[in-house]
Amino acid sequence: MTTGTILIALLALAVVGYFLGRGRAVASAGGDVRRLHSLPRFYGLNVALTTLIPALAVLAVGLLALPIWTDLRVGAAIGPSLAGGDAGRQSLLIAQADRLAEGLEGADANVAAIAALDDGALAGAFADAGIAVREGTDPSILRAALARVGTQETGSWMLVLLVGLAGVVGALVALRASGPAFRARNAVERAILGVLILASTIAIVTTAGIVLSMLFETINFLRAYPAADFFFGTVWNPRFSGDSQLGLLPLLWGTMYVSLVALIVAVPVGLLAAIYMSEYAGPRVRAVAKPLLEILAGIPTIVYGLFALVTVGPLLRDWFAQPLGLGNSASSVMTAGLVMGVMLIPFVSSLSDDVINAVPQSMRDGSLGLGATKSETIRQVVVPAALPGIVGSILLAASRAIGETMIVVLGAGAAAQMDLNPFEAMTTITVKIVSQLVGDNDFNSPETLVAFALGLTLFVMTLALNVLALWIVRRYREQYE
Repeated sequence: MTTGTILIALLALAVVGYFLGRGRAVASAGGDVRRLHSLPRFYGLNVALTTLIPALAVLAVGLLALPIWTDLRVGAAIGPSLAGGDAGRQSLLIAQADRLAEGLEGADANVAAIAALDDGALAGAFADAGIAVREGTDPSILRAALARVGTQETGSWMLVLLVGLAGVVGALVALRASGPAFRARNAVERAILGVLILASTIAIVTTAGIVLSMLFETINFLRAYPAADFFFGTVWNPRFSGDSQLGLLPLLWGTMYVSLVALIVAVPVGLLAAIYMSEYAGPRVRAVAKPLLEILAGIPTIVYGLFALVTVGPLLRDWFAQPLGLGNSASSVMTAGLVMGVMLIPFVSSLSDDVINAVPQSMRDGSLGLGATKSETIRQVVVPAALPGIVGSILLAASRAIGETMIVVLGAGAAAQMDLNPFEAMTTITVKIVSQLVGDNDFNSPETLVAFALGLTLFVMTLALNVLALWIVRRYREQYE
């Protein structure tokens, strides 16, 4: 039974519990709802929530524990002797068993019948099920695949049973308490408060988990590769065969260069658009122009990347790079920067527009009353008053530019180099994170672990920009009555 089916069944059980709880409360009061402490719907909600919350908690714990239990069973079936104590080989053997297990599930084979065979007949049974087994595959791998399928099936049914039991027990307990004296509204409000606290906690724990996972893998990388060579190296040349050069500086240079070009495009256009829409445009023009401008933020980045690859890159190459003798490639920093700048325009314009509109009209009226023109009022009163928010929007757009991937992949190329020529192909940190994790590579090698070091570096950069933006907004914002 899939997780979606379990959730649908729980929702159906909660709906039934709602009506049962509501009816029981009214019946216990002899049909006079005035005798109840709370409105009847709160008794129904209490039963529904008491049905859902324990069952969902059991489901969450089960979904986390089942893969761990399955991996332990698979590892035990393979055994440490087959891997020779090598953790990398152990992970490869487990991956091989996982692929065979996927074949068993897809073939809908009789796992119990196959598991009852002796080791010599296992390969033939897999072949009869339509699963290709390489010659010389150790029977322990086949047993591990059978263990994975069997454990997942058994664990899934156990999980369904426990989740259903938790939901039914919760519903029965809540139904029994549904009497006139029960404070159902207070119980529902406490449950909702707990759900809100849990949602906030999940967000915090998820962020901490992301940071810690990158941090631990970065530590493993720095144990295998010198930190000085990584942070100050000027050559990026990963080789999974050995003798890699994993210098950060070329990737950092490309990231900052592309982001700078993007901001040079996005900031003036976005800021001027925000000033026009908030200070000059009429209601009809604003009602049309603002949504059209914000459509740019809803376009998928892969579409921007294709636009850079097919249109902007060849245009810049044929009209500027080749005539000026600056390069012959359609993939360049300028291509990615221009297209990314277009993508960032609504980030700057929307936030700046909101900040400018927050400036009190009395300040504009006072400036105009003193004889200033409209443009002078905007330059000397409105923009300075809104400047902290404008700077904050620019820094947030910068953090968005630093983390962009698809536009850079298709528009800037993959050459890790340090060059001042904007018409040369370069690459960024995000592109190399993707490239280092793609393919069937040894996860414990420095060439793969470097992706986590790059990710942590990128996280620190964007976090610093976000913190700086928040500090500027809070430090210099004006409070108006």
